[in-house]
Amino acid sequence: MSNKKTTYTTAFKTKLALEAIRADKTISELATVHNITPKNIRNWKDLFLQNAELAMNPNSVIKEYKTEVSKKEAEIEVLQKTVGKITIERDWLEGKLKSLDSSNKKDFVESELKTLSVSKQCSLLGLDRSFVYYKAKENTFKKNIVNKIKTIFEEIPIYGSKKVHQQLLEDGYNVCYNTVSKYRTELGLKAIIAVKQINTTQSNSEHKKYSYKIRGLDICRANQVWSTDITYIKIKGGNVYLAAIIDWYSKAVLSYKISNTMDMSLVMGVLDEALLKNGSPEIFNTDQGSQYTSKIHTQRLLDAGVEISMDGKGRATDNICIERFWRSAKVERIYMNEYETMTDLKVDVADYISFYNDKRFHQTLSYKKPMRVYNESMAQQSKLVA
Repeated sequence: MSNKKTTYTTAFKTKLALEAIRADKTISELATVHNITPKNIRNWKDLFLQNAELAMNPNSVIKEYKTEVSKKEAEIEVLQKTVGKITIERDWLEGKLKSLDSSNKKDFVESELKTLSVSKQCSLLGLDRSFVYYKAKENTFKKNIVNKIKTIFEEIPIYGSKKVHQQLLEDGYNVCYNTVSKYRTELGLKAIIAVKQINTTQSNSEHKKYSYKIRGLDICRANQVWSTDITYIKIKGGNVYLAAIIDWYSKAVLSYKISNTMDMSLVMGVLDEALLKNGSPEIFNTDQGSQYTSKIHTQRLLDAGVEISMDGKGRATDNICIERFWRSAKVERIYMNEYETMTDLKVDVADYISFYNDKRFHQTLSYKKPMRVYNESMAQQSKLVA
């Protein structure tokens, strides 16, 4: 038996609908005559009657249709504008998201959000969902190094990366210089120093001048060459003067003194202390200042069997060792503070020289500490003599 569905033309449907409306025959009779089901005839009749108004007044129906079409078109236009705006905003947001790394994107994911699943949020953000649930292991090595770098900076803000690296190695941290430099950059740490220029040399043309004995000299041991100088420091009440003696080989400060006057008692006090504590050097270098060319100062050296050396006129670089110490002391400590009294200054200078001699790494000593180098050299010389 064929299951093919019979298709009826519009004309045929209309004809049967009109015959049903005329009611010359029953629906059953019409169905029998035309070999069709009564249900079809009833449906066609109802459909014909429902659309009879359209046939009688087509303009009204067309007007309503046009009104509905216009309304829908207006709604579509609004939707198109909204979609266009959303598209522009989406493209802008996508561009911004591309510039973010995965860690920053991860912060946008809301696990408790009801309207969007975590998977959908990750898809929109361009993230792998597994990354959201990944818990990074804490880098304890970096944490410890960073904390130690912070501590060193708080205690010794004058240190640059090389000296911080050396301090870490001495404290038992196995870390390379590049890592230290990188971590300091991440922390935004830079050595804190200040720079000013000074000049305290006042010569006396009547005093004897000695030639410079250090040029080209191989300085290979402690107490081979000492040098001295005076610098001034400004405090609230005025200027005061700091004199010091330094050993050229070890860069250790052997004696120092602070005075409110730049006179013979200042330079002689420093000299006598250094000779008493450390013995005599082979060569003692000064500038041509009147205190150092004076008879009392030069005779004291000659009596101790010391060869006198003096800088060339206007050549501060001839006494570079003490000049570098002044620079270190001033930019690393003195210029960073304001001193109310000489007592305040003396306490701070004593603290700095202790730090300089026993704790500060010296680049020209392969990052060793001055007083340690001095003592090791003197001990080695004692063994040779014995």
